[in-house]
Amino acid sequence: MSGRVGDLSPQQQEALARFRDNLQDLLPTLPNADEYFFLRWLRAQNFDLQKSEDMLRKHMEFRKQQDLDNILSWKPSEVIQLYDSGGLSGYDYEGCPVWFDIIGNLDPKGLLLSASKQELIRKRIRVCELLLRECELQSQKLGRKIETVLMVFDMEGLSLKHLWKPAVEVYQQFFAILEANYPETIKNLIVIRAPKLFPVAFNLVKFFMSKETQRKIVILGGNWKQELPKFVSPDQLPVEFGGTMTDPDGNPKCLTKIKYGGDVPKSYYLRNQVKTQYEHTVTVARGSFMQVENEILFPGCVLRWQFASEGADIGFGVFLKTKMSEQKQEGDMVEVLPIQRCKAHVVPEDGSLTCLKAGVCKSCRIHWSRLPPYGREMSLLPRLSRLPSFSCSRGGGGSLCKLLDPVAAGGTGFRMLGLGSSPWVWVTGQRGILESGIHSLKPQTQLLGTPYTALNRLRDR
Repeated sequence: MSGRVGDLSPQQQEALARFRDNLQDLLPTLPNADEYFFLRWLRAQNFDLQKSEDMLRKHMEFRKQQDLDNILSWKPSEVIQLYDSGGLSGYDYEGCPVWFDIIGNLDPKGLLLSASKQELIRKRIRVCELLLRECELQSQKLGRKIETVLMVFDMEGLSLKHLWKPAVEVYQQFFAILEANYPETIKNLIVIRAPKLFPVAFNLVKFFMSKETQRKIVILGGNWKQELPKFVSPDQLPVEFGGTMTDPDGNPKCLTKIKYGGDVPKSYYLRNQVKTQYEHTVTVARGSFMQVENEILFPGCVLRWQFASEGADIGFGVFLKTKMSEQKQEGDMVEVLPIQRCKAHVVPEDGSLTCLKAGVCKSCRIHWSRLPPYGREMSLLPRLSRLPSFSCSRGGGGSLCKLLDPVAAGGTGFRMLGLGSSPWVWVTGQRGILESGIHSLKPQTQLLGTPYTALNRLRDR
């Protein structure tokens, strides 16, 4: 049995009923609660109830963190809108949306110098939600369920520039997100105009695809223009791809439907534009990390960060502390945003997430594992909700750090109290290693009757 609606074995039917019962607490918040939706998650885990439930619950956390209910109203930056590729051309013979991704004409380095990796990935998540909405609209229009998408990847022009590690990481992370959060939504993934380099590129991302997704990949040969219309009606295909569809002005590429990418003008590059905006810098030794903690006062607070580095990438993650009084390693805390490498030396990192709980402390850690030589500065401009900032200057035996008013650092208006009457803390160091740190601020500040506690800490690992 296929495990689809109308084609279930007795065991699969029982699993579906139990699956729905186990998820009663999630029903009001699910994006869809019909049998088609539940069966997608069950098929993805071969009807293993526990694995399917874990997968769906993690997806619901992902939906909250990424604010997916409102992502279609979010607009990416201008450079992504103009120079990132892709578009919905039409629908296949069964009514499934057909999405084109133009790979070869992309300028991956230009995009990643002009926008953060997080924004590029979020744009692709938005595409997934857009295609799911198209499936729903098609279901209403046709009177039958449409739940899969046909994707066409045009690989003409694929070259070594597309194998640049930061660019490959974007696609690796995207396919991992696709598998974890949009299971059983790909009907076919059709590859056209694949050059000799394609197997190399595919090997870099295939391990982030499930075996089932890999089985849906169709690679068309030199006669792809004759083969592609077997999947999609010619009137739903641009002339550029073997169909009959054109733009109203006769353009065979249908530029009103599909973005083809192109070289990103250097005027969009962010690195040099924002460098002078970073007023606060700190030098941290190899193998060290910086931890910043602040209390989230109510659900729905948006935690935002922005930082840049010089000469090397860094790791960044967000964790949830269970008790304010305890200092814990990340392994002892609840992981909210897994630690991931950020190419902040290439383009400043700018991200955010919606905090789901109140009365707890979010711990944001920035790790340095591959650092520039001692003495090179790491530029930071924290813009986290209710987060104090600081500045550090080097002295004879260490660093002198001063806590700053968040208002001056673009904060939310909370006023920081220093340690005693002085906001200055001396941080000693030997051979460039910061060994002690900025100690915890006691919860002594009150604003409108609400306690506020914050901690900035630098220490050697």
